[in-house]
Amino acid sequence: MPTFAEHIETERLVIRPWVASDALDNTAAVAASLDHLRPWMSWIEVEPLAEADRIELYRSWDILRHAGKEAHYAVRWDGVLVGSVGLHTRVGPGGVDIGYWIHADHLRRGLATEISRGLTDAALATEGVDRVEIHHDEANVASAGVPHKLGYRRGPDLDTEITAPAESGTTWTWIMTPADWADRQRD
Repeated sequence: MPTFAEHIETERLVIRPWVASDALDNTAAVAASLDHLRPWMSWIEVEPLAEADRIELYRSWDILRHAGKEAHYAVRWDGVLVGSVGLHTRVGPGGVDIGYWIHADHLRRGLATEISRGLTDAALATEGVDRVEIHHDEANVASAGVPHKLGYRRGPDLDTEITAPAESGTTWTWIMTPADWADRQRD
């Protein structure tokens, strides 16, 4: 199982595991972003979480991160919570996939791309990881821009269960290998 990074910094962002003191900021960010998130994120149905439940969720995520199963991170820009990102091992041996969402007040600033670049770097530097994937519904055009900008190659389309209102049931996959990433960094 991979050992996920504790702390990742990009040009503008600090990406680190969620902690109890993030709970109120996270609740506010999700509340401000409901209309933006609801079409694509099935987990939004359980929102708003009580503070104690959110803190317990962070504890469960910490256990999963230490077990090498997945990592969930808060993303801050100049101290302000601007989103959330995760690395997940659900794509099979040697692979991790990146999931992300951006606070509605911080869209169209290149943050999802910057976050995904930082996580791609960190994941591909992790022992046992031979590919990073990004998955999104084909109808989620904004999410398609991120892997495309980073040079991920399209993988197979997947027929998936519809779990959120705007989903089509077809998931696009994007794949990056260490060799492809090294080539992209030289360009």
